[in-house]
Amino acid sequence: MDIVLIAEQIEKYILRINREKDKLPELAKRKAETLAEYERQLAITILRLKNGDISSFEGQEVGSLPATLIEKTAKGMCWKERLETDFAEANYKAVITNIQALEAQLNGYQSLYKYLREEVQVE
Repeated sequence: MDIVLIAEQIEKYILRINREKDKLPELAKRKAETLAEYERQLAITILRLKNGDISSFEGQEVGSLPATLIEKTAKGMCWKERLETDFAEANYKAVITNIQALEAQLNGYQSLYKYLREEVQVE
């Protein structure tokens, strides 16, 4: 393997890692915003259930719920917000995992580069 090609690969991986890291602030913001929106909608739904403002959900009569079921029912009613929250978190974690994989590959190239460089100096 050519040492110049390895050096080029190292540079490419560094650029790819930096591009991935640049995505993190926006994804972190999206993750926080979706969690906040879910919590807000959950609180509103709990209050509406307690006050009797919601009479049905997806064609099912709600009726009078015991206090122990109000939060569980409200969570079910806020499923779309929860889905967005989970999706935002998964995207954030996927980028972090991708960065870790790129860093592992970069480490391999750096080790190979170091070995080849030492080989060139010995000759």
